[in-house]
Amino acid sequence: MSTISTYPHNKTFKLENGKKLRKIELAYQTYGKLNAKKDNVIWACHALTANSDVLDWWKGLFGNNDLFNPEEHFIICANVLGSHYGSTNPLSENPVTGLPYYLSFPEFTIRDLVSAHRLLAEHLGIKDIKVLIGGSLGGQQALEWAITDGSAIENLILVATNAVHSPWGIAFNESQRLAISTDRSFYAQKPDGGLKGLKTARSIALLSYRSYDAYTDTQLESVNDKTGSFRASSYQNYQGEKLCKRFNAYSYWYLSKAMDSHNVGRGRKSVTEALSGVKPNTLVIGVENDVLFPISEQEFLAKHIPDAAFHSIKSAYGHDGFLIETDILTNVIGNFLKESINKKIIKLHKTA
Repeated sequence: MSTISTYPHNKTFKLENGKKLRKIELAYQTYGKLNAKKDNVIWACHALTANSDVLDWWKGLFGNNDLFNPEEHFIICANVLGSHYGSTNPLSENPVTGLPYYLSFPEFTIRDLVSAHRLLAEHLGIKDIKVLIGGSLGGQQALEWAITDGSAIENLILVATNAVHSPWGIAFNESQRLAISTDRSFYAQKPDGGLKGLKTARSIALLSYRSYDAYTDTQLESVNDKTGSFRASSYQNYQGEKLCKRFNAYSYWYLSKAMDSHNVGRGRKSVTEALSGVKPNTLVIGVENDVLFPISEQEFLAKHIPDAAFHSIKSAYGHDGFLIETDILTNVIGNFLKESINKKIIKLHKTA
């Protein structure tokens, strides 16, 4: 079991765009114990609306009887800056005004999320990470971290993610923000502002997370005489309402913008040059029918990251397959890590 801890960084946190937050707090959870060699750290980066409880949202891959288990590993997952599950976010109090930030919260990027992670790692005394893993927005963080400071990471696992967020992905996110902005309450400076718009945004997002086959498998009507009250309609409404009960429109707005900001080539020579500098042993995994992060994006990563391994998986769930197909992921990642250990042993023998 684990409880949420909070790291208060009481110094000014400078964002990539030059703006500053006087202080930030980062919520995180750890599972298991750091071993004597301090070489059993598994750091998981979460996706858009997830939280620091990786044993909850990535069940089957993380858990007591799973590949990444607290009995063997020291597992860390931090709630990203901007998300309201304990970290500083738009609903947090602005120390200058004494009121919540809301839309005065400064925009941030994937690199800012990584900078916050690195501060937490330093606070925890973590110098080496055995496995850094993330999917979707979490994968964007993991990749950026590996480019920024890859020497501390032994193995990098990127799932259903990319080097640059695509015009297609940005268009999906902008459509969701347009939905939120049509809700006038979004500008009312209240914690529940924009929830009707957020419900619509979630409905739009689901279309990019799943696939035609997934909807056919789960929402197809069993009778032919219906003219309304369709299962697919109810499902969209239910999922929208479900998110509204656990998230806020302001965090969603800012985090979607952070996803749009992802481009490993920004401020560097090029995207391919940035990828060529990735040092950890890398495994890239893609979902064959992922609409939001097409598998061509993972193939691009594997092609340009030195000696990266690549594996594609089949899933009727599309992009969400990275959260659901944990049996397949366990097999693929487990084999990769075994090969990584063997390579390490061979290398030690050669240098002995």
